[in-house]
Amino acid sequence: MARAQMGAQRSTDGQTRTRIMDCMLRSGPATAAELAEQVGLSPAGVRRHIDKLLDSDLVEACEAPAQSPAGKPVRGRPAQHYRLTDSGRDHFGSGYDELALAAFAEVKALGGREAVRKLARKRAERLLGVAGSVDKRKVRDAEGVAHAAAEVADAFAAHGYAAETNHVGSGLQLCQHHCPVHAVAVEYPEICEAEHELIAELVGSTVAPLALIANGDGVCTAHISLARSTKLEETQCERSGDDD
Repeated sequence: MARAQMGAQRSTDGQTRTRIMDCMLRSGPATAAELAEQVGLSPAGVRRHIDKLLDSDLVEACEAPAQSPAGKPVRGRPAQHYRLTDSGRDHFGSGYDELALAAFAEVKALGGREAVRKLARKRAERLLGVAGSVDKRKVRDAEGVAHAAAEVADAFAAHGYAAETNHVGSGLQLCQHHCPVHAVAVEYPEICEAEHELIAELVGSTVAPLALIANGDGVCTAHISLARSTKLEETQCERSGDDD
C-alpha cells in the first residue's frame, strides 16, 4: 500500500512539474510566485518543484526582464526568474533533430546554401499549408492582416510551436513559445528566414524578426506591421505594370 501511494505521489509530482514547465514555455521567464498563480499552488510548493527541475537540468535561473509583462520598468531588487533549458524544451518534442540535421547537411553538400534555402522554403510551405505559389501582390488592410496572422499562428500551433498573436502598440507580435527544430535552426538560419518570408507573403504585410529561440532567446518573436507596406505596394505596382 505504501509503495502504491509513493508511486501515485511521484506521478502527481511529475504532472505538476510538467504544468510548471508548460507555463514557462508559454510565458517565458517567470518567478516562483508567478508560476504558483498559474498552476494554483503556493510559491513554496512551486519552489520545491523548481528545485527538482533545476537538479534535472530542465530549468535554469536567469536574469529578470527589464520590464514587467505589462511593459512597465521593474523597480527594486527583482525576484529570481526561471526558464526552460534546451533539455527542458526537448521535453516537449525535439523534432527529430539528428535526422533533420543530417538531411540539411546532405542537401548543403550537394547543392550549397541555395539548395538549403529552397528546402527551407518547401518546409515552410508544408508547415503552413501552402500549396503552390503565394500572390505577393496582395496588400491587406489592418483587419485582414490581423486575421491572416491569426491563421498563421494557428498553423504553427498545430505543429507544436505554441504560437499566438498579440496586439502591441500599432502592430502585432507573432510569438512562438516553442520551436521543435530549434537545434537545426541554429545550424541553418535559412529555416527561420524562410518562415518569416512566407509569413510576410501570407499576411500581406512586413514582418520583422525581434527574437529567436535559435539565438538563445526565450521566445521567437516577430513584429507584423498593421500599416500598409510600402515595399509590398511597390511590388504590386511593378507587377501590375508588367501585365500592361
